[in-house]
Amino acid sequence: MNKQPIGMFDSGVGGTSIWKEIHELMPNENTIYLADSLNAPYGEKSEKDILELSIKNTEILLSRNCKIIVVACNTATTNAIDYLRANYKVPFIGIEPAIKPAALKSKSKTVGILATKGTLSSSLFHSTSENHASGIKVVEREGTGLVNLIETGKVLSLETKKLLEEYLDPMIAAGIDYLVLGCTHYPYLIPILKEMLPDNVKIIDSGEAVALQTKAVLEQHKLLNLSMGKSNLEFYTNAEIAVLSSFVDDKSTTVSFLDF
Repeated sequence: MNKQPIGMFDSGVGGTSIWKEIHELMPNENTIYLADSLNAPYGEKSEKDILELSIKNTEILLSRNCKIIVVACNTATTNAIDYLRANYKVPFIGIEPAIKPAALKSKSKTVGILATKGTLSSSLFHSTSENHASGIKVVEREGTGLVNLIETGKVLSLETKKLLEEYLDPMIAAGIDYLVLGCTHYPYLIPILKEMLPDNVKIIDSGEAVALQTKAVLEQHKLLNLSMGKSNLEFYTNAEIAVLSSFVDDKSTTVSFLDF
């Protein structure tokens, strides 16, 4: 039995979409989640800044005895995870846009990817696309402004819908039949996306796959918490506690302010 917590970090509240999948799959695991909302969005920062923020978050989680770290942010994964894996001893789980399953399943041979600039411009994203999307037309759109709107609780706002129309129209015109969400904030937009997309377009995000991979790595390293006691669920933010609290619907959680 290993009761040390699973650590997770993101540039804000978006990674809670990953936390929910992990907690649902492994409800007995203790977790610590860092929401670096003060520095959101990561997707518009330089690679150097993203790496420095990822190192900072990692060291906070390690100081709290985390046994594995989930980089619950596409931009941080694509820009920093190689460094983190090379310089720290704990296992790291990353988040990549689900280009491969979309490319394999697409009948129109055209898929859309909505992601941040930091993810779309990264070498890891380009290598993934080249390896798994050969013969597939990939329509990329930067979701500029969406993270800020989600971070301020404006998920269902008219402003959000107008931005989504701007980003989705070229994809719909190109004939996509899959939309890949390349940012952990974006699953919170799925209800709106379903209203705006044609019925034949399916939405893919990475949450379930990341949860399964996290469990597999914990099993591989014999780090699973096999106890049946109540799990300890800690959330920390360096911005508004109320915003993070609104994205976490588990009553057993504690949400606190942390100056980091």
